[in-house]
Amino acid sequence: MEAVLAKSAGFCFGVERAVDAVYRVLSEEEKKDESERRPIYTYGAIVHNEQVVKALEDRGVKLLKTKEELSRLEKGILVIRAHGVGEEIYKLLQGKDIEIVDSSCPYVRKIQRLVREHSEKGERVIVMGDPEHPEVQGILGWGKGDVTALKGIEEVEALPDGEGQETFVVAQTTFHIDKFKLVLALFKKKGYHVSVINTICNATFERQSEAKELAGRSDAMVVIGGSSSSNTKKLFEICRAICPNTQLIQTVKDLKFNSDEAIRNVGITAGASTPKEIIEEVLTYVRNEF
Repeated sequence: MEAVLAKSAGFCFGVERAVDAVYRVLSEEEKKDESERRPIYTYGAIVHNEQVVKALEDRGVKLLKTKEELSRLEKGILVIRAHGVGEEIYKLLQGKDIEIVDSSCPYVRKIQRLVREHSEKGERVIVMGDPEHPEVQGILGWGKGDVTALKGIEEVEALPDGEGQETFVVAQTTFHIDKFKLVLALFKKKGYHVSVINTICNATFERQSEAKELAGRSDAMVVIGGSSSSNTKKLFEICRAICPNTQLIQTVKDLKFNSDEAIRNVGITAGASTPKEIIEEVLTYVRNEF
């Protein structure tokens, strides 16, 4: 059985930058006398990968999940993950003895700036993305007026006719590129006067394009990534639509191939939150065991 790994599989620039930031801060604090060390926190999981988060927790990094937990902090170091946060989070920490290590992905910060600028002008702003995802919630937190997040095509279809309304549209960095094109066409069809900036990051575009091509020439596909990772789920959707024999796994232990399946070649890709070690373990296992 041949196993082919997509070129862009694994940590994207933003995630790698955020994870490196936590380990850098951790290393600096560990060099100090124990009495001088400051507690280190992340607001939300630094990456959608249980193994990485567990390794950091084992070294003392504390994970904060709510604004209430954040508001109770008085001192320490807070690392902001690649997803970014809303403006209120920065204001919440003002005046406290807390060093902020801002690892917001530059691509996400760009969207935050665009949303703030266009909403301040009084424009209606729509963010195409999952309203429950932390990246989108952080982006919405920079809006100054009529700013809405819509998850997909169905939500756009449910909008009333635009009647020429000026609407500025951006997308979550990991939004499905083909769906974004359909959404923009639908806005115009419904009569909205749309101005748009494609804010889907290059890493997402490359991963999705590679996954689509690889799935088209594979008997089976394996997508590696955390169950809560938005970009991983989208890779899975893309691959499964082309190659029905596609499975989404978090580690090599989740991998399953039926012995009666006629599989000659397997394509492997991974989300932007998947460490290199896990990818290599899966690749080695597929090549050696099947």
